[in-house]
Amino acid sequence: MSERSDSTRPINIGVLALQGAFAEHIVAFKSLRATEHIGNVIEVRTKDQLASVDALVIPGGESTTMALVAERSGIFESLRDFVSEKPTWGTCAGLIFLAKKALNTKKDGQTLLGVLPVTVSRNKFGRQVDSFTVSLPTPCLDEVTEEGSSNVFPYVFIRAPVIVSIDDPKVEELVVLPPRDAESKGDVVA
Repeated sequence: MSERSDSTRPINIGVLALQGAFAEHIVAFKSLRATEHIGNVIEVRTKDQLASVDALVIPGGESTTMALVAERSGIFESLRDFVSEKPTWGTCAGLIFLAKKALNTKKDGQTLLGVLPVTVSRNKFGRQVDSFTVSLPTPCLDEVTEEGSSNVFPYVFIRAPVIVSIDDPKVEELVVLPPRDAESKGDVVA
């Protein structure tokens, strides 16, 4: 039996496990391991663990705490280097941590990895009690949905950040939340 080429070998995915919903992300990705595309799924807390993965997920949680723990544990600069070069997906706090700029931060601002050329607004929709769900057309899912099925996907906004500006013309918006009131212009959510 021959070895699979690098382009077809399974992708080893790391989930940043410094704070936040990393356990839930690991469970979700491990459920996909039955496919030939997903290899190992591991918690990432150290530089060595980070170096062992092909792609990284930065989960939801508290972005200022993630940054603080990353700095104190000595992994921050390795994280910045990794996400500058390899596939990385940030959900909620992960999006904030990846952004070049964040609005509505704490008084002294916050440390960001600063590699995703977007400006995000933290907690755009207010407090936990203001959370909501909405189903939106998601054209980027056309390739993964079965022929004839809908590409409408349910989005959950729990103290959610949004992208208020894309600061590089090469970055493409995938989903836009329609305006919720007369003053809004719509927010990029993916």
